[in-house]
Amino acid sequence: MKQATLYEKLKDNRVKCTACAHYCQIMPGRTGICGVRLNKDGALYLLVYGKAAAVNLDPIEKKPLFHFLPGTAIFSIGTVGCNFGCDFCQNWDLSQASKMVQQKVKDPKEKILQLGKLVEYGQDLPPEKIVEYCEKNSIPSIAYTYNEPVIFFEYIYDTAKLAHKKGIKNVFVSNGYESKEAWQAIHPYLDAINIDLKSFYEKFYQKTCKAHLEPILESIKRAYEMKIWLEVTTLLIPKENDSDEELRSIAEFLAGISKGIPWHVTAFHPEYKMNNKPATPLDSLQRAYQIGKTAGLKYIYTGNVFDLEHQSTYCPKCQQLLIGRDWHAITESNIVNGKCSQCGTKIEGVWD
Repeated sequence: MKQATLYEKLKDNRVKCTACAHYCQIMPGRTGICGVRLNKDGALYLLVYGKAAAVNLDPIEKKPLFHFLPGTAIFSIGTVGCNFGCDFCQNWDLSQASKMVQQKVKDPKEKILQLGKLVEYGQDLPPEKIVEYCEKNSIPSIAYTYNEPVIFFEYIYDTAKLAHKKGIKNVFVSNGYESKEAWQAIHPYLDAINIDLKSFYEKFYQKTCKAHLEPILESIKRAYEMKIWLEVTTLLIPKENDSDEELRSIAEFLAGISKGIPWHVTAFHPEYKMNNKPATPLDSLQRAYQIGKTAGLKYIYTGNVFDLEHQSTYCPKCQQLLIGRDWHAITESNIVNGKCSQCGTKIEGVWD
């Protein structure tokens, strides 16, 4: 546990957390929506500082990031807790763990005790150890992922700052609910981000994610303006967010920022509170692919399905195969100095 930096003191020992766009006002002895930022006697503490509940060495394509150091490994960490409550969450056992404790335990003192036990789940992994491992094993980047990164901001900030000193890059896999304060603090140390744009409708965000749309749209624009490498993912849920109209709105929004933003349209698989929904059919993903192309996006990818053609990168000018992919493995690479090897067109991305 460590005292947070992103918060403001209020009257009556209340605090206002400024890590995410919820801006929770938290009473003493309570946490914010995320379940891991605790008001203790009028000061805000991050319960999961240095506690990694999930740790893996992944191919960077798994994030997914297709235009950022392709073919490299990325050290990936996450904690418990989340500031969303998505009914379709694929990592609900981590993301919703703290909320489950708070729902089951009614006594305030017992609740804090149980939360304390919960955040002990996982391994002690201080920032220095993460960076030391990456440096020793020549791992070029660190991903803050599995649950929403901004809720464990102080843990990330200390790690990211130290990583940059050693020449190691930092990546967010995020729901896009960062506050403007979090963006200002982290952006000098953040090299890439994949933001989930789950829907283009406010009603979907309120009902299905317990959040709002506008902060996500602002985060996408802000990341691009700050020159942080940006890719966007939309998980297509049958009859929830997969209409032509909605997909067109998403594609046109992204193209309006930059036609070079990679858009990943990925398949839903039944999980958590949506385990009665069917999985996304391949033709829905390919329909989204065509809608994105019509909107002018250069790089669109399908995901969570076997579809090699739509998971490879092609030159937007001459259609040369630039990066061949077989799931997360690179089978061919024809980008030289950030350009198409055949026609010389500059390809958006971070290639080294």
